[in-house]
Amino acid sequence: MRQAETQKLTGGADDGRVAWVDTAKGICIVFVVMMHATLGVGEAMGGEGFMHWVVAFAKPFRMPDFFLISGLFLARVIDRDWRTYGDRRVVHFAYFYLLWLVIQSALKFNQVGGGTAAGFLEHLAFSLVEPFSTLWFVYLLAVFSVVTKLLRGVRPGLLLAAAAVLEILPIETGWFLLDEFCGRWVYFLAGYILAPKIFALADWATDNVQRALAGLVLWAVVNGFLALSPSGLTGYPTLATLPFASLALGVIGAMAIVTIAALLAGTRAAAPLTYAGRHSIAIYLAFFLPMAATRAVIVRFGVTDDVGLASLLVTAVAVVTPLLLERLVRHTPAAFLFRRPAALHITARKAMAVQAA
Repeated sequence: MRQAETQKLTGGADDGRVAWVDTAKGICIVFVVMMHATLGVGEAMGGEGFMHWVVAFAKPFRMPDFFLISGLFLARVIDRDWRTYGDRRVVHFAYFYLLWLVIQSALKFNQVGGGTAAGFLEHLAFSLVEPFSTLWFVYLLAVFSVVTKLLRGVRPGLLLAAAAVLEILPIETGWFLLDEFCGRWVYFLAGYILAPKIFALADWATDNVQRALAGLVLWAVVNGFLALSPSGLTGYPTLATLPFASLALGVIGAMAIVTIAALLAGTRAAAPLTYAGRHSIAIYLAFFLPMAATRAVIVRFGVTDDVGLASLLVTAVAVVTPLLLERLVRHTPAAFLFRRPAALHITARKAMAVQAA
């Protein structure tokens, strides 16, 4: 590949990472934290603010895009032996899930275990079957990786169609893991199966900026209308949650984020998002504590009565604090919080050509 083409792909980076992928991940993680922060502040302060509108707008594509990005590089490893694949796509996520399950649960000892050691252990055991709190995303990525490899012999089109049907059907078993699997797997598969087309879309966007921007404006209008309009039907709060509509908006919204990321990648404006994307696992694992602490301070001391401003402040602190923590511990014994120790790899670590999910 020529140097110019390589720089276009990686945003000029020399470590083989794809810049727009990191930017897209950064956008996704900010939206995820924003949702938790805003809804929590709204509940604590007994009202809503402008950030609630942003959260509602992002709901149709927030998690679909995160899962789609997570599946982008699966094709590079899915045909490897189970030991190698399992180390990178299962043990990796299992390590962080188990570690932060213990950390988060310990911080909520009385709440999750009733203040007793037996209750705490029972909670941990149950969390091996039913993902705990915000950690469900990490848990589900490991499940997706296993199921997708087991079914890799199935025709891609048929597999994608079956996953789309699972998303469209109103599946509500009461088991959170199964329900989320049915509702999200299609996006992970789309990232895996349609990766060449997704990368082609990113290239097209950078070569056709005006058309890409026009498409984004149209998408924003349609997505906003459907995401903010009540459906009037029980079980479907907005038009965006209706069967077929939710799938369409999830896919199109994910493509919109890819386009936005491609247009922004490599620019100064995108630098904070790209950095956040490169360290999105740290944010996802650790944002809960600064989020809760900042919300408590704002509410207790009456820092502001504006729910929207309070939500924005909590979101900013919840995103930045884990990044500062990760940087602080990166070269210390505490690095295990965000980097799996070599001793817990079941295969030798090798340099990766592109970033993992």
